[in-house]
Parts: sequence; C-alpha cells; structure tokens
Amino acid sequence: MTLANCFTAFVGHRRLTSGPLAEVALAIKRKAKAAGSEPVLIFDDASGRSIDLDLRGTDREILARLPHSSPPSEAAELPASEPRGRGRPRLGVVAREVTLLPRHWDWLASESGGASVALRKLVEEARRAGGDRNRHRAARDAAYHFMSAMAGNFKGFEEASRALFADDRRRFGELIAAWPDDIRDHIINLAFSDRDDPQQA
Repeated sequence: MTLANCFTAFVGHRRLTSGPLAEVALAIKRKAKAAGSEPVLIFDDASGRSIDLDLRGTDREILARLPHSSPPSEAAELPASEPRGRGRPRLGVVAREVTLLPRHWDWLASESGGASVALRKLVEEARRAGGDRNRHRAARDAAYHFMSAMAGNFKGFEEASRALFADDRRRFGELIAAWPDDIRDHIINLAFSDRDDPQQA
C-alpha cells in the first residue's frame, strides 16, 4: 500500500493501526474501549496531517460519512449541458485550451507528430525530471506535519526539524533515536520510505 491511500491512528505515543481509511475507522471503533480515555489521533500519511472522523453509529453509517478521496472524473467535471468537445475520452485524452505565444506555436508546428504529440512529450519529460524532487519534498513535508503534531514538545524537535529540511538523514536519525518507537518509526517511514537507503546521508 502506498502512503497516498494510507492512514494511521495513534493512541498517545502508540500506533494503533494503519491502512485504508475505512479499515482504520472501523478498527478504531472496535478498539475504542481498550484505548480508554486517551484521545485517538488519525493521520493522513500522504500529508502527515491529522483528520477528524465521526465514528458514531453502525459500521455502515460510519463508512457512509467517510470522505471520498478519489478525484472526480473528467466527465463529471463538465456540466451536462456542455458539449464534450474534441479528444479521445475513451483513451483518457481530453481536449483543453492551451495559450501560447506565436513563437511557441511555430516551434510546436515544426515538431514531428504536431503540437499535441510534442506537448505530451514535453509534459512527460518534465514529470520525470521533477518527479523525484517533488516526491521527496512531499514526503519531507508529511513527516514534518506529523512530527509537529506528535513530537513538537519532544527534546531535540527543533534540531531534528532542521536536519529533516537539510536532508541530513544521519543527524536526523540520531536526534530522534530516543523518541517513542512508534512515533520515531512512523516519522522515518513518512520521510524516507521512497528512498533506497534512509540511513545514508
């Protein structure tokens, strides 16, 4: 499971459960009595931010109230009265307006395959080039948001934050080594799970 559709619940400093939101919500409901009066915090692992859920009622009622994370389809975004326009919707190709300067249109027209093919190639190259950098930044931000909520008053928090943003993984690991195991491990998972070796600086 990727962090994009994973949620984690904590009771105090202890990780209660992780998984899809529906599974986490029902697991919290079942374990609420065992948790006692300690508050349960639920985090969206993609952003590291806490979320609130209404866990009253039956399982079916709880599931019906959960936010839907799937983005609306392109077809759903268009008003019903608006004509579909050009493109190949069955292939996922959607026509949209692009505004460029004349010199850009001239260059695109000179490319083999025409403007659409050239634009798709440029977008894919940009996505590949910036993909790792964007993923690392999102992972770092998610770790920081979670860390602020769960470890903001822990010893070494400020120094650990600086090490996280400096991408000094060795120093970061040293600074959070004494923190509660579940919190420390979750921060490392959020920050470095997409990297080959989180121990290497």
